[in-house]
Amino acid sequence: MEIERKFLVDPDRLPFCPKDYPCRHIEQGYLCTAPVVRIRRDDTHYFLTYKSKGLMVREEYNLPLTKEAYEHLIPKADGRLIVKKRYMIPLDSQLTLELDIFEKDLAPLVLAEIEFPDEDSAHAYRPPEWLGEDVTYSPLYHNSTLSQMGL
Repeated sequence: MEIERKFLVDPDRLPFCPKDYPCRHIEQGYLCTAPVVRIRRDDTHYFLTYKSKGLMVREEYNLPLTKEAYEHLIPKADGRLIVKKRYMIPLDSQLTLELDIFEKDLAPLVLAEIEFPDEDSAHAYRPPEWLGEDVTYSPLYHNSTLSQMGL
């Protein structure tokens, strides 16, 4: 189960420099968007992911792929290939903010996701002002939607 909140971020308002934190290079495509079936390269790791319907709470299953399987499937992806840098920023309360800086035609979009251990924690979380608009309940900011419609 994935429980996360998502925020738009103005990079000029960040109280830190993302480059001071660990970064992963992510490329992902969607074989299907209803339900979501995604293939992803995360640095040198490859995955096939299923995500159920939902906004803040969704089922998520990740299966490992080989590089060869990923390369075979990527031309079958529907819509744009999403390319982004993900910075892992530790927060208080043992939470981690995943800061996604989108590249190519989705630039200059910057989104932040925070995963929570349970729904109560997610609802109780009070974000700092610099995080910007909470878009958790907007399907427009799901990566699967961005792959089809863009910004």
